[in-house]
Amino acid sequence: NPQTNGTIVMLPIPELNEERRRELTRVAAQYAEHARVAIRNVRRDGMEDLKDDEKKKEISEDDRKRSEDDVQKLTDKYVAECDAAAAAKEKEILTQ
Repeated sequence: NPQTNGTIVMLPIPELNEERRRELTRVAAQYAEHARVAIRNVRRDGMEDLKDDEKKKEISEDDRKRSEDDVQKLTDKYVAECDAAAAAKEKEILTQ
């Protein structure tokens, strides 16, 4: 029950139990998966733009392939960062 002390409202918050911690790690994993999907969607859009540019003769096939490799490297980098952040958050939730 909330308690008021003048202008301060105090809410008692119980310690996290193991079940709640597991639930929070599942939520964090879902957010990480949504982030990975968003990253892959950006990659897909970029790849489509490169193919369109090649069809319009704005870039050569070699430039497209080189750019696709760069896009893939960036995708891998940010997916790895997302995975690392998710793993760190899971560890933080489970060890507090």
